[in-house]
Amino acid sequence: MFAFIDDHREAHGVEPICKVLPIAPSTYYDHVAKRIDPSRLSARAKRDEALKDEVRRVFDANFRVYGVRKVWRQLGFDVARCTVARLMKAMGLEGIIRGKPIRTTVSDKAAPCPLDHVNRQFHVSAPNMLWVADFTRSPHSRDPG
Repeated sequence: MFAFIDDHREAHGVEPICKVLPIAPSTYYDHVAKRIDPSRLSARAKRDEALKDEVRRVFDANFRVYGVRKVWRQLGFDVARCTVARLMKAMGLEGIIRGKPIRTTVSDKAAPCPLDHVNRQFHVSAPNMLWVADFTRSPHSRDPG
């Protein structure tokens, strides 16, 4: 949203654009001031910027395979694990997941759908008049037992 305002402010002005978009002009001007002068950022934002470099360093040093838990342990200083998770998500970093994903159902598009025995009439005149359940199991799925 801020990039859009930056791109079109010369042609239309900030206030008219902000009137159309759901943002106050003061919010835009505050964002611009913080972008120009990083000392105006909040304490959390300042710490996040410093931590992003460390998280990136640890992630890259470990062949870009470590997830949140391992990056958090490798940092070597006191930081919350949820903070590392939030920063990794914001930076688009994701660890590698081992093994194959478990597929419990393999749907067959050619198989006919079961008949609708209740004619999609889910409005009943009294309680306990119509009970509906759906326990669909593919014949190709594995037996859990």
